[in-house]
Amino acid sequence: MKVGELRKSFLRFFEKKGHAIVPSSSLVPHNDDTLLFTNAGMVQFKEVFLGLEKRPYQTATSAQCCVRAGGKHNDLENVGYTARHHTFFEMLGNFSFGDYFKREAIAYAWEYLTQELKIDPKKLWVTVYEQDQEAEDIWLNEIKVDKSRFSRCGEKDNFWSMGDTGPCGPCTEIYYDHGPSIAGGPPGSPDAEGDRYVEIWNLVFMQFNRDAKGNMTPLPKPSVDTGMGMERVAAVMQGVTNNYDIDLFKALIQSAMSILELQKTNEQQQKSLRVLADHIRSCTFLIADGVMPSNEGRGYVLRRIMRRALRHGNLLGAQTTFFNKMVAPLVQQMGDAYPHIQKQQAQIERVILKEEEQFARTLDQGLKILEQDIKLLKGQLISGETVFKLYDTYGFPVDLTADIARERGLQVDIAGFEMEMEKQRERARAASQFDVDYNDAIKMDAKSQFTGYHATESESKIIALLKGKETVTTLKAGDKGSIVLLETPFYAESGGQVGDTGIIQSAKGTFIVEDTQKSGDAIVHIGHLQQGNLSIDEMAKAVVNSELRQATKLNHSATHLLHAALREIVGHHVLQKGSLVAPDRLRFDFAHFEALTPEQIQAVENRVNEKILENTQATITETTPEEAVKLGAMALFGEKYGDKVRVLNMGNGYSVELCGGTHAGRTGDIGLFKIIAETGIASGVRRIEALTGHGAMQWLNQADKSIQHLASMLKGTRLQVEEKVTQLLDKLRDLEKETQRLKAKLASGGNGGDLTSEAITFGDIKLLVKRLSDTEPKIMRELMDDLKNKLGRAIIVLAAVNDGKVQLIVGVTNNCTDKVSAGELVNFVALQVGGKGGGRPDLAQAGGTTPEHLDKALASVSTWVQEKL
Repeated sequence: MKVGELRKSFLRFFEKKGHAIVPSSSLVPHNDDTLLFTNAGMVQFKEVFLGLEKRPYQTATSAQCCVRAGGKHNDLENVGYTARHHTFFEMLGNFSFGDYFKREAIAYAWEYLTQELKIDPKKLWVTVYEQDQEAEDIWLNEIKVDKSRFSRCGEKDNFWSMGDTGPCGPCTEIYYDHGPSIAGGPPGSPDAEGDRYVEIWNLVFMQFNRDAKGNMTPLPKPSVDTGMGMERVAAVMQGVTNNYDIDLFKALIQSAMSILELQKTNEQQQKSLRVLADHIRSCTFLIADGVMPSNEGRGYVLRRIMRRALRHGNLLGAQTTFFNKMVAPLVQQMGDAYPHIQKQQAQIERVILKEEEQFARTLDQGLKILEQDIKLLKGQLISGETVFKLYDTYGFPVDLTADIARERGLQVDIAGFEMEMEKQRERARAASQFDVDYNDAIKMDAKSQFTGYHATESESKIIALLKGKETVTTLKAGDKGSIVLLETPFYAESGGQVGDTGIIQSAKGTFIVEDTQKSGDAIVHIGHLQQGNLSIDEMAKAVVNSELRQATKLNHSATHLLHAALREIVGHHVLQKGSLVAPDRLRFDFAHFEALTPEQIQAVENRVNEKILENTQATITETTPEEAVKLGAMALFGEKYGDKVRVLNMGNGYSVELCGGTHAGRTGDIGLFKIIAETGIASGVRRIEALTGHGAMQWLNQADKSIQHLASMLKGTRLQVEEKVTQLLDKLRDLEKETQRLKAKLASGGNGGDLTSEAITFGDIKLLVKRLSDTEPKIMRELMDDLKNKLGRAIIVLAAVNDGKVQLIVGVTNNCTDKVSAGELVNFVALQVGGKGGGRPDLAQAGGTTPEHLDKALASVSTWVQEKL
């Protein structure tokens, strides 16, 4: 059974058992700061398990894409060298949210493995938590598992928890026995670390809630979370003991060999090919989910994965870019199951190619730095600190450093490097320790009905009052707190749109709403009681600030048109990475690997304004998420949707997206759209800031006023401003050139002759060493050219101190470079003034930080030159 068939088989099996098939969520766990990447099938259901979110189904099944290459879950260094470690893998799972529990979960798992996949029960081994007598009875007395193939294990192996606090419970695991030809003992035995028995399925029973003191209380709705490793089960079904021998990896390895023109491979090369086959999956899927290579966070992990792959490509003999060419074979293998990588193939290839080219330059940089450090080396050992700096800062592979060291008869301080690496791991572990108390989240049982799509005022009953996180029955004047109404026109912050502000007023008190947020199914109005008091069960009038709401609606609708225009003009790889929709402005963050050109910005702005001028009706349809997708709707970044969704259609199909926000009735209501900034906010993430309506008009009026003021200063009209400024800049450049010429003349003593007369001679070679006063590097270079021409056969050292820093430049005429190198000489001087430098044999520059040593350093030049001559 091939990988694709196995995936379909699993999902179909549980669909027949009444489970909803839920698509794989993004590898970037949105709205979850506790994880670097989605690393298990349950991640997208975390808030459902916590009771903070409700779904239209109680049982679900999924094939979830996962990455374990950073933070607490990091398998990166093992990939390629073991049979089952991956940075990217697929987790098949079935879930119950308070529906069935242990008996059904165990029965489903056994039925699927032994009847659907027809795996021999004699090849399976079962483990349970040593204190879980219920699960043990089900396995032994109902499923009739052979007692000789059954183990009880401790908390380390068979007890699961979401964190230090929160839902937790016992596990039961199913292992596959690859047979006595493979080393290793059964689970729980001293030889359990071997490869003979492989865990293929873990069934977690969320049975308890653990508080900060370690107390565990039974959950009101026990749940089930299972995970079965796709690659491991595929190996079982295909009769192989190594995951990299399954059909998917064999195809990727073969494509890598073809791209690298390899005919035969040895064992070490096979390991490198496995690295490429694994890493192209994680890189492709991470980029498709909007992660871009960078020097921090998720982007840094992606860059490390890429560079590890590129290094193994180099080991396989790659002479040019190759990794980007592996995207197409991967899309061919997995594109049907995951169409988003198919749609973004060209973008993914561009990003990887750009990183390959940058890494090639990085290798060049690293080599230059290593060469400099080797020159200054005392002894035969390159320090671990230097090796780590090259590795961590420049991405320079450690084994390459070691290769170069061996060529020079040097050694690498591996122990010192490992110490530096361990320090980094400690920092990473500290950064990944997310202290989250899942019991600390405010859980509101109240439920509010939003009525604000068609009205900004309504009367309703107060159903909850909070002062801080404590529920109260009354709020008094001056109290800061929150109100929950049965029905409310206030929009709670979501999808980038800020929460509404306004007033809630009863017969006894007035509450100023400063923000509106969601908590479960409740809409929470946050603010302070201005006067009087408010009590639970009172009737109150809720009035939204309609002026701010209207401005926000226009900006929200413009954001949708902007998104569509970016995808049309810049490319369909553009993915929303976040947004802010406020009354006074809009902000849109999107995945793109380079700055937009002025022409692209103008084209996007023009396209949005064209759609505004068309003044088409904005239509909203309520339907199911599945039907919405069929209508071509695109879900907004990070949003979660229930069984009913709102599909916003603007511009007669130009923009079709799922959105629960408030919007303009017609595109023409937006009035005007103006982009005021386009910037980068992170590697691979761009930001557009824009204005609409009156805000855009005010901005344009202010810009026009500024241009008019400039025109009057330049004694011209608005249309002449550009021409007048160009003329002024030309004059300024001419003056700067004249200033530089005069400075050079002053530095040379009027005509250059005074300095040449200060040169001393060694045979037919002249040596000039001169300290100049307050002379800029550019003037020093011009003076150097003049002196070389006049002295004919010469060695020249010029120095100056600017802002407390030493500036050095050494010139050697071409007819003397066989005797003296400018690079060596400048470095000799620079080392004496707290710096270092280098350059060509005929011209070199350097700097220094100890100007007080400059005179002594210059005085030593004559002796150094004499020795060379």
